[in-house]
Amino acid sequence: MRSVLYINPTIFVIIFFGCSKPSSILLCLCALKLKQRLIIFYVSVQSAPNRATASMTQVNLFTAGAVIIIILLIYHYLAKKYHYFLPKPVPCLKPSFLVGSSGPVLLRRQGVTTFMKKVYNSFPDAKIFGMYSIVMPVYIVRDPELIKLIGVKDFDHFVDHAFVSGNSDDDGRNDTLFGNSLIALSGLKWRDMRATLSPAFTGSKMRHMFELVADCGRSMVEFFKTEENAGKSLEYEMKEIFARYGNDVIASVAFGVTVDSMRDPQNDFNVMAKKMLDFANWKILVRIAIIQILSLVSKKFNFDIVDGTLSRYFRGIITDNMERREAQGIVRNDMVDMLMKVRKGTLKHQKDEQDTKDTGFATVEESSVGKTTHSRKWTDNELIAQCFLFFLAGFETTSNLLSWLMYELSVNSAIQDRLYEEISHIEQSLLGKPLSYEALQQMPYLDMVVSEALRKWPPNGQLDRKCTKDYLLDNGTGTRFTMDKGSSVLIPVYAIHHDPKYFPDPDTFNPERFSEENR
Repeated sequence: MRSVLYINPTIFVIIFFGCSKPSSILLCLCALKLKQRLIIFYVSVQSAPNRATASMTQVNLFTAGAVIIIILLIYHYLAKKYHYFLPKPVPCLKPSFLVGSSGPVLLRRQGVTTFMKKVYNSFPDAKIFGMYSIVMPVYIVRDPELIKLIGVKDFDHFVDHAFVSGNSDDDGRNDTLFGNSLIALSGLKWRDMRATLSPAFTGSKMRHMFELVADCGRSMVEFFKTEENAGKSLEYEMKEIFARYGNDVIASVAFGVTVDSMRDPQNDFNVMAKKMLDFANWKILVRIAIIQILSLVSKKFNFDIVDGTLSRYFRGIITDNMERREAQGIVRNDMVDMLMKVRKGTLKHQKDEQDTKDTGFATVEESSVGKTTHSRKWTDNELIAQCFLFFLAGFETTSNLLSWLMYELSVNSAIQDRLYEEISHIEQSLLGKPLSYEALQQMPYLDMVVSEALRKWPPNGQLDRKCTKDYLLDNGTGTRFTMDKGSSVLIPVYAIHHDPKYFPDPDTFNPERFSEENR
């Protein structure tokens, strides 16, 4: 007679009795070994339930009931979210459960830009429509006139970003670089920082900063000449070349240090910059996700996109620069100088700094929101964060755009030749003097070429905004409705730039779109 072994139900064991199409020999061997042990076990032992086993039925029923209730509550919450656009007089993309309208992106079937272009074309006759970014309702604005209302005339309703959560006056002290940068600030704190920084980018200030940019350009040209004189092949990966150039410009203009990444790509600043902008690094992606999804938690614990080591490195560069300049009376006309003036309260708009002359590029008028401020004392961390933003926004975007521009000039030789003629004419008129800010304004075709590059290859494919107070909007057919406070707005920049309605033959690189006659 076999012995009786009582089984405790709180111990769970998973046994594979077999497998169809096993993925490995090891799995099959494990299955055979388990079968052998079970045969030996049950030859001499009989298993039977003990007293605790009977109660498991009740436990399982309770657990199953709780799980069903939780699932129903989640489903009800999501279903309610997915009904947001039903009472609104705008068309809407049909959402899928859990992923909303963003399934192709979340499942990595399409890139964001390709997906947004397809979404943009879903309602070709609509000026505004809706979609769901997972569970978040998002208005997609595809009409230029509505975009002007949101971005200029009624911008005071849309001063905050929808997908970036930073600091406001209500958040208390926060020392993170990203959270204190202008792009992440919200409410009155954003308005005050915007007004504080705007005098730093007037025409006269830009003239001084341009000299630093031109120095980096001359250094790059000298590098190419040295390589050519040494008999080396002038074949380069332009994305890497322009990344080095962009690194040198930002190091000089934003951080006040001189580096030579063309000849020494392993310099500390360039190495640390690449680490900070390595968005393929899963740690950085996790940090970004936490800041976006768990914004309240990230604010409470000062969670930053930037790693602590990198943050200390870049902070140290600026604080050391400030201390040395104050001690030695150094003036360099860069961002560090501007921040020192902000700290002293001496950075102001001057009447003679208001440029009446068009300084280039196909631009529209700017909203007056954020141009006035009340007195506020900024901390060093809040000021240093603006240099970080200058770096974050200007490094990758500039190198990408310049790479695409170089590609377009390479495959459009007629455009390249005409641009070369204009540049050569200005160079001859300088009589050996270095390129100046004023000379740059005398090259209209260069302006047209850069504008067309920005049109065809925009550095940011989408712009986002959050409605900060209820806004009465016309849907384009005469029907007015309220865009609720807290609503998210997305402007599909890339899709609009490639819409034949606004830019005929959009895939053709044609600088004439931005000529004086066509603006």
